[in-house]
Amino acid sequence: MKQVQLAIIGGGPAGLAAAIAAREKGVEDILIIERDKELGGILNQCIHAGFGLHTFGQELTGPEYAQRFIDRVEEMHIPYLLRTMVLDLSGDRVLTVTGPETGLIQIQAQAVILAMGCRERPRGALNIPGYRPAGIYSAGTAQRLVNIEGFMPGKNVVILGSGDIGLIMARRMTLEGAKVHAVAEVLPYSGGLKRNIVQCLEDFDIPLYLSTTVVDIHGRERLEAVTLAQVDETRKPIPGTERRIPCDTLLLSVGLLPENELSSAAGVHLSTVTGGPEVTDRLATSIPGVFACGNVLHVHDLVDFVSQEARKAGENAALYLAGARAGSRSVALEGKNGVRYTVPQSIDPENMDDTVTVRFRVAQPYRDAALCAYADGTLLRRIPKRILTPGEMEQFPLRKAELPEGCQTITFTVEEVAK
Repeated sequence: MKQVQLAIIGGGPAGLAAAIAAREKGVEDILIIERDKELGGILNQCIHAGFGLHTFGQELTGPEYAQRFIDRVEEMHIPYLLRTMVLDLSGDRVLTVTGPETGLIQIQAQAVILAMGCRERPRGALNIPGYRPAGIYSAGTAQRLVNIEGFMPGKNVVILGSGDIGLIMARRMTLEGAKVHAVAEVLPYSGGLKRNIVQCLEDFDIPLYLSTTVVDIHGRERLEAVTLAQVDETRKPIPGTERRIPCDTLLLSVGLLPENELSSAAGVHLSTVTGGPEVTDRLATSIPGVFACGNVLHVHDLVDFVSQEARKAGENAALYLAGARAGSRSVALEGKNGVRYTVPQSIDPENMDDTVTVRFRVAQPYRDAALCAYADGTLLRRIPKRILTPGEMEQFPLRKAELPEGCQTITFTVEEVAK
């Protein structure tokens, strides 16, 4: 059995940043395991600009952003395996791995960082009636076909879901000569960043229909049309609001799910809200020596935040390998009254950094509200916010110095300003 100090599962932006940070902290024996044929992860197909403003102070495309981390990994001579799949992860950190270079082998790691990213929610989760004709793709699959394979899925497009990938693909398909007839969103608000709504839809006069979904798919061999209908507050279609739109392509942008089959098989405790592991402020999971970061932990809106989080995971894995252990007391973090969840889910008050960044999403849009943190019911801090939206991840700096002695739970809430 091969032995390694630190195994990193995933060679995307999270895995690369974690590996670099761990090496900078003195970990020499690192192995990155990536199932694709090259490092970079999903960024390789994200050829649009908008990455790196927080990390590098300039606007980069996805491949440019990834390449900066790949170059650093190469300079540091951090080894990696490509086209290699981790089939299983055990609770004692044994990885079962297969690939053309290795064959089927097992790797015993002293520490593991989970950085597998996320996947798209499929059509099967939507219960849309109709046949299964050609022309229905997830937005991410269409993005890969257009940007990497050089293949246009179709010419007349409807997009279901207003997540960022769907918004970006509305613009991308338009630039490639397709006609995007509509973007339909079942919720009364968009799930994407405001800048993407403006730059990808409004700038190209692509209509966004809120509280609207696909209720029928027409065509047996090839998609011929879809029927849209408005929905009520329970998301049920409203009779009489149907409209048929002829199209040959339907793109689904209906949410992302952290890729956690390996985590679950290893016995990692997963959050019922995020779908990712529950972690401490050290990004440590419920299994000693196993850490998580990036979209496998919770779905981020900006890759810059993925890199920041992954650096922390790499640094904390290095501390673990050097012998650092958790304190004797844990303080639970929770979200209520509009805050859907928190990452991390707990902090170690004895060993936490001076400031811990708590990340979360709100459950609905708010205007002129405030994010509040309470320790056992006592207000710690209140941060006014002009706009809060589920499409944008919030960050709340939690300071060690402001925690009262012996507190048990810290609660994050949204409080609306009285009018």
